[in-house]
Amino acid sequence: MATRQDGHDRTEAHAKLGRTAVRIFAANERVNQMLIENLDPAVWKARTPGKVRSVAAVFTHMHNVRCKWVRLTAPHLKVPRQLDRARCTARQAHAGLAESATRCEEMLKEALGGSSRVQKFRRDGWGRPWPVGIEMLCYMLAHEAHHRGQVCMLAHQLGFPLANEVTSAMWSWEKLWRENGPLGALGKNC
Repeated sequence: MATRQDGHDRTEAHAKLGRTAVRIFAANERVNQMLIENLDPAVWKARTPGKVRSVAAVFTHMHNVRCKWVRLTAPHLKVPRQLDRARCTARQAHAGLAESATRCEEMLKEALGGSSRVQKFRRDGWGRPWPVGIEMLCYMLAHEAHHRGQVCMLAHQLGFPLANEVTSAMWSWEKLWRENGPLGALGKNC
């Protein structure tokens, strides 16, 4: 038999999970912004080897996919305007990603925080929706990490590798977490 205390404990656990997911996604976004800030401007629209997206197209794709996640999963949230991969500047990508990160954080807080407004994660119109859970956050992070890896490789292939200090900072998650609040349910500061 469930008690009132059990219900409160579950509600608090959901709230902590939602807050933690927001902080983790905020740290993820800080890495995206760090990457944009430290890319040589010549890389932004440089012609890439083979038939791969330009750096500008990769970042616009990341933003536009986030917009799709919000539109399909949490349509009650304001969906940011999509970016045009052919004309997007680094400044526009910087601002667009910041805005779409905020919407994704709101969506994650609702989905993982126990709100009944977001019950399914729809990553695409063709894919089956998933029940909300930590898998949603993992999918979102994996998608972004994949594309950051592409950008780092493209910068290197185009002759503009990132400085070691930048790539090291991208892996300094402890610092990123400090900048975005305590770890919540995943750390000692629960």
